[in-house]
Amino acid sequence: MLIKSRDYSEPASSEITDAEIYRQRRTFLRGAAGVGLLGLGGAALLPSVAAAGYGGKPLTYSPAAEFSTQEDRTPYKDVTTYNNFYEFGTDKYSPALRAHTLRTSPWSVSVEGECARPGVYTLEDILMPHSLQERVYRLRCVEGWSMVIPWVGIPLADVLKRFEPAANGKYVEFTTLLDPEQMPGQQRQVLEWPYLEGLRIDEAMHPLTLLAVGLYGEVLPNQNGAPLRLVVPWKYGFKSIKSIVKIRFVEQQPVSTWTRSIPSEYGFYSNVNPEVDHPRWSQKRERRIGEFLKRPTLMFNGYEEQVAHLYSGMDLRKNF
Repeated sequence: MLIKSRDYSEPASSEITDAEIYRQRRTFLRGAAGVGLLGLGGAALLPSVAAAGYGGKPLTYSPAAEFSTQEDRTPYKDVTTYNNFYEFGTDKYSPALRAHTLRTSPWSVSVEGECARPGVYTLEDILMPHSLQERVYRLRCVEGWSMVIPWVGIPLADVLKRFEPAANGKYVEFTTLLDPEQMPGQQRQVLEWPYLEGLRIDEAMHPLTLLAVGLYGEVLPNQNGAPLRLVVPWKYGFKSIKSIVKIRFVEQQPVSTWTRSIPSEYGFYSNVNPEVDHPRWSQKRERRIGEFLKRPTLMFNGYEEQVAHLYSGMDLRKNF
């Protein structure tokens, strides 16, 4: 993306978490229905996700074929070792090396703003009333690379509806954890922390928008945004905010981190659009990770049929 300098010195080999450890850290949600649904706003009665077990048991989910692409999936190793997550460094390999410092349990999310049911909710509060789905989505980054990832999560709309947004809650703002001890990249002012992103309410409620807790049938690795991240497949990857700790319903369009940093290069909408170039490079073609040749970039990342109506009448060059 924007920052090209190398990150600070690499950690000692003893500090690097082996990839297989990430693969073994799986959340056990089987049996949630037997425990019972949690009431919103009440104290959490279930054990934490970690206490429920990372004991090698898989996430319980059902495939959502109607939302999934049939393209070849990007290998797990590439998905989990080549990441943009500036909270752990600006180099794409730094998050996989450094993100072991993030503590993902217990985890809570503050819900604020223009809604009827604000409060602080545990991860279990958010997840347990819902059935997890696997959806295979394309992910396209603004730098020109892309992946195909089988995400596990729940439609964001299902969660937001439970908080009963008010009529003047026209946008949804998301905030990433702010903790420089856990996220050492925040010790450097490469961006203004904490990381903020936002969606228009109809974008947030669109059935393609996913609140993800896993990938490849396993709990999200830290470097991929554990324990809770957004996936908005028709937008550039930086819109899919990671490690969410706050959801806020607001009346005015929020100012997201990259838009605040460089508004001429990173607009609020950031829809994948081959006809709107980044000021410093073309967006007409992309390189799928694992492939040598580039391919044409698809409008709305290939989801034009599903989402184009959201922007009817808008000038997508102006509203980039």
